[in-house]
Amino acid sequence: MNNLLAKWNQISLVKRIIIGLVIGIILALTVPEQAKGVVILGSLFVGALKAIAPVLVLFLVMSAISQHKAGQQTNMKSIIGLYLLGTFLAGLIAVIASFVFPLTLTLPGTEGLGDLTPPGGVTEVLKALLMNLVDNPVKALFNANYIGILAWAVLLGLALKHAAQSTKDMISNFADAVAQMVRWVINLAPFGIMGLVFDSIATSGLSTLLGYGQLIVLLVGTMFFVALVVNPIIVYVYTRKNPYPLVLKCLKDSGITAFFTRSSAANIPVNMSLCEELNLDKDTYSVSIPLGATINMAGAAITISVLTLAAVNTLGIEVDLATAVILSVLSAVSACGASGVAGGSLLLIPLACSLFGIPNDVAMQMVGVGFIVGVIQDSCETALNSSTDVLFTATAEFGKMRKEGKAFDMIPHRAKH
Repeated sequence: MNNLLAKWNQISLVKRIIIGLVIGIILALTVPEQAKGVVILGSLFVGALKAIAPVLVLFLVMSAISQHKAGQQTNMKSIIGLYLLGTFLAGLIAVIASFVFPLTLTLPGTEGLGDLTPPGGVTEVLKALLMNLVDNPVKALFNANYIGILAWAVLLGLALKHAAQSTKDMISNFADAVAQMVRWVINLAPFGIMGLVFDSIATSGLSTLLGYGQLIVLLVGTMFFVALVVNPIIVYVYTRKNPYPLVLKCLKDSGITAFFTRSSAANIPVNMSLCEELNLDKDTYSVSIPLGATINMAGAAITISVLTLAAVNTLGIEVDLATAVILSVLSAVSACGASGVAGGSLLLIPLACSLFGIPNDVAMQMVGVGFIVGVIQDSCETALNSSTDVLFTATAEFGKMRKEGKAFDMIPHRAKH
């Protein structure tokens, strides 16, 4: 048994995940009733990630800021700029794609949507964002309110900057211990993803999605275009090096797990581990990764823009390209206040629809369409969002090194294996 375990651990995590993925698909297609117990593995994996992530963020950010010395430079301004640029460009591409390939839909009824409570307007979204900032720290941890956790971690870190070194070391040791627990959880990813993919295929299948094939193709095609064309251009402009090794590394190591967990928040530990593998500055990524899970919403910008403009086309509303860009980007930026959980962006669709004067009942039907195609859409959206958190954090650091004339390797040697 020990030899078998040792051989299993020698296989790279991505290969182990693919093995779990294939087994999950085979079980779902061949013995869905007999293998129902596999589902619990997926629930346990996502539950463990969601449980550990808030604690990890609190201690890592608090430790990084308390240990930060005057004169040390971080790239947070560049990273936030990249996050906002990426979200804006994704919204813009989605609007252009919707005009080039206009879609009309047969909207379903609104049964089962009565319990959903979308934001009433941009003001309400911003108010919720500000209230999350001043949330009770225990409540923020309990509810995985990452805006509140970040705010408290930053404030505690600043307050502890002048504390005794022994106190700072203790916090740093706690952060390292939680990070080690995260590594243990991530090693269980193959079993968790086996359960997740089994559950998805056994319960939903793909037959329900056939009627919405064009919408899925437009959504996923736009996300792939942003991931494989727009983002590499941004990376090249900053680094002046071939961007694809880094882009593909982020998609492979971060995007795959995010695709199945469907939660940017649950993928924070995975991204932290990838940043460490890429030899990035811990002072920077311990803040930028949890922040990215909250405000870096390129995938959400695409989803909101495409579904909203599909409703516009279905109702025959005349909208010029300039107006569509302004309104869709405005609604996409509001997605920064959406939670980093599965389906979080869909409840922002009524907000975007209201900007076009679309009635709320029609907007809620579009939310229903979003949930129908969500098996694929939400997975791809989260994979784009989460992998881009690492991509832009690395891009800002490498771009800074290029400006300073320092040599750098986009993929460090140890990260290539």
